[in-house]
Amino acid sequence: TCCKEYRVTLTTEEKNRLEAQGWDIDRDLGGLRPFVRHGPFWHRQWQLNHRSDGSCVFLSENGRCRVHERHGYDTKPLPCRLFPFVLVPQGDQWGVSVRYACPSAAENRGRPVPEHEQALREFAQQLALRENLTPRPDGTLLKPPLLQTGQRVDWSDLELFVQALLRLLNHRPDPFERRMRKCLTLASLCRQSKFDTVTGKRLQEFLHLISRAVDGDTPVDPASLQRPSWLGRLLFRQALALYSRKDHGPNRGPSMGGRLSLLGVAVRFIRGKGTVPRLHAWLPETTFETVEHTPTNLTPEAEEMLRRYYTVKVASMQFCGTTSFGMSFWEGFEHLALTLPILLWLTRAFAPLPADKGLARALSIVADHFGFNRVLGTLRQRIGFKLLASRGETTRLIAWYSR
Repeated sequence: TCCKEYRVTLTTEEKNRLEAQGWDIDRDLGGLRPFVRHGPFWHRQWQLNHRSDGSCVFLSENGRCRVHERHGYDTKPLPCRLFPFVLVPQGDQWGVSVRYACPSAAENRGRPVPEHEQALREFAQQLALRENLTPRPDGTLLKPPLLQTGQRVDWSDLELFVQALLRLLNHRPDPFERRMRKCLTLASLCRQSKFDTVTGKRLQEFLHLISRAVDGDTPVDPASLQRPSWLGRLLFRQALALYSRKDHGPNRGPSMGGRLSLLGVAVRFIRGKGTVPRLHAWLPETTFETVEHTPTNLTPEAEEMLRRYYTVKVASMQFCGTTSFGMSFWEGFEHLALTLPILLWLTRAFAPLPADKGLARALSIVADHFGFNRVLGTLRQRIGFKLLASRGETTRLIAWYSR
């Protein structure tokens, strides 16, 4: 994934370093330029070039990085060395997230994160320099994201909200879908409160009390919740279309054609009937009706995959602030929660694959977009996500697709 689909943005220093290595365009790179300009005209950036099959121009025929082979690991651009990790500024330290777009990460292969600690500390120092992040007078790298519109708490109090969510997400007696519904109940209750004077120890006590109340306010049986409304289903399918598409690389969806073709795709997702457009090469031939009538039977292994994924996203705070289009804490979390019914829908679509195998594929597809697809941060999409959360539709969608 990293060398075939990952779009690597370069700093001027990284570009100059690669140029100084003296690559021969014809002999080494198959006649392709090593770099291309990408982005809107007001913010053009250099990126590593890719071949027609999506692979990086520096990827050799035997699957090795030519830069690494010829000049050493440390000469590679920082994003290449950092993948699949994501570093998130948190006060005076860094949170660590993982890009589950990497199939190995989605399937929990490889060494545990703590074994990478020394390398991650070095990467954090390099990333701070790369992004011109210097400590503020209070020692923090950035202001904390808003808790919600008009409310901001300091980093230490924001961490208390994170810990409250993590306790709910890791409450193993509950099936995972109920844990997420309980988190949304907590979010809804906290959105109704002001925390100007409730800080530190008082906030900690408040969150412990309200977390207990959340259990009684969240139905145990998902079947007891109403079906999502027609508007909820429509907005969900729009989000599903965005999250399931692949418009570049070897896994580009067969249905990703020209403008007329994409218009037809949009119409089919609006209707939610008939054949599901294959916006990603991994998606099988199926229909909306088949997916709706396929039960979700998550194995213990699949439940653990969900717990691990959402624990990483919440603990790192990747779901809000600078790593999530400037979203506030609660807006970002509600957006993150919406990915659960999307994952469950995709897992159904991958039947008859075993649930854990189907979910691993779904995680790779969804994680390719979360926090990285700029369309998700546009005003239009954010209004849709807010409508789903504020009307209780996200909660209903989670219950509906967990059946």
